[in-house]
Amino acid sequence: MASPSKRREQDVMKLMMSDWEVELVEDNISEFCVHFAGPKDSPYEGGVWKVHVELPESYPYKSPSIGFHNKLYHPNVDEGSGSVCLDVINQTWSPMFDLINVFETWSPMFDLINVFEVFLPQLLLYPNPTDPLNGEAAALLMRDPAGYAARVKEHVRRFATREAALGRTKSGKSSDDGAAAAAPRGDAAQQRDAGEAAGEQREESEGGFLSSSEEEDE
Repeated sequence: MASPSKRREQDVMKLMMSDWEVELVEDNISEFCVHFAGPKDSPYEGGVWKVHVELPESYPYKSPSIGFHNKLYHPNVDEGSGSVCLDVINQTWSPMFDLINVFETWSPMFDLINVFEVFLPQLLLYPNPTDPLNGEAAALLMRDPAGYAARVKEHVRRFATREAALGRTKSGKSSDDGAAAAAPRGDAAQQRDAGEAAGEQREESEGGFLSSSEEEDE
């Protein structure tokens, strides 16, 4: 198997050459964003999310850190920070996976394409309410599945448009009413205030994007 650094470079290049829309963060192959559409035949269908991915130094032996920039209502996703429950990722990750697998279950056999084609669709299609980051969503799913689906669709309508995904900042935070995105183009003061608010929220939720290795160190 290739060294971690070589494997990381190969997987990112493979993802960028695929049909996925990838944006590197400051030309860093260990940190990037991917536009992800909700799976068909689910309450998330029609939604578009900007997904933030960070690769640990030990990738692919440690799973990527994954977070949604625009809001997603899901038991295993923190609604404030957008971070995906690390337990959900680590329980399924293998070094044989690549980044395309991430969007199913994680293994070093996976690559980054697996992240978006398998792991994430499976995460949205089959939420695990017994290991929640969003307790309200988990309780609603178990108590009233139809009500849960309706709440998801409302979040998709409000927060998961393509425009919302394109308008996200690296903070991964969003005001409840999309204030930052809605600020008038010519009103610099409102835009500045919205940006400062997003920065404050980022400081409060910064732990949401810890990599697996950082979590172990703590």
